[in-house]
Amino acid sequence: MKIVHSPHMMTAWSLRLRREGVTVGFVPTMGALHDGHRALIRAARLRCDALVVSIFVNPTQFGPAEDLTQYPRPLANDRRLCREEGVDLCFEPSVAAMYPEGFQTTIAVPAIARRWEGEVRPHHFAGVATVVTKLFGMVRPDIALFGQKDYQQAALIRRLVQDLNMGVEIIVYPTVREKDGLAMSSRNVYLSPEQRAIAATLYKSLRAGAEVVRKGTTDVQAIQSAMATTIEQTSILTVDYLAVCDPLSLDPLSSVVSRAVLLGAVRLGSVRLIDNLVVVAPRTRMEQRVGRRHSPARPASS
Repeated sequence: MKIVHSPHMMTAWSLRLRREGVTVGFVPTMGALHDGHRALIRAARLRCDALVVSIFVNPTQFGPAEDLTQYPRPLANDRRLCREEGVDLCFEPSVAAMYPEGFQTTIAVPAIARRWEGEVRPHHFAGVATVVTKLFGMVRPDIALFGQKDYQQAALIRRLVQDLNMGVEIIVYPTVREKDGLAMSSRNVYLSPEQRAIAATLYKSLRAGAEVVRKGTTDVQAIQSAMATTIEQTSILTVDYLAVCDPLSLDPLSSVVSRAVLLGAVRLGSVRLIDNLVVVAPRTRMEQRVGRRHSPARPASS
């Protein structure tokens, strides 16, 4: 596995391969890699000829009171995981290389990034959009994979790529979970054993909301009430938001008539957990089954 620190060398490596017809895949990370990242890397490995993983703790997406200095940086372990999974190049730029003296340009985020996480963390998504734009310019990937756990981030990046004609195929991989349902996250290492025992309550609350939808309820207040009731059973969790949204625009819905995404963010001591679950109204599922049943047979391949 090649390790590169220079943005110029990164771009030169990628452009040389692309001129030879090699498909370049990319998994951007902030390090502290876990089995969720491993699943992303494996999925990317199947879709490309050459695979790049970046490890860069991006300071511009952290607020003044957030955990930039404490964010875990187990670089040796991260490199070992990348080698085990057949990564071709690990890109590890410095902060000075990413944001050299005189750097001024940032990306203005679209409406999709202004609610939910964007409201709780006002500077976060501008930092994400800017660093992803820079990384895409340096790595020049054909495809890039992101995890569904950060649903709003993935939606922002899809919009960014479409609006700025970046020509990168974005693939969003399903959330990888622990046995009790907790979404895997680098920040889970901050949880004490007692906190870890109740951390999956957020996922359980999303499941409770999804169950209400499955039973035919379309009223958003009833869905949110089911989620909130589950959270309230654990008194030490503080809710930032529990929302029922359009899965594309992330605008809040008044009723669920087709598809929706349930978004949640809670605080557990000093640790902040986010998660999401996509749900489909029963009528929509029935219509999909009927449509498949009555669709014309596909012609046999020649």
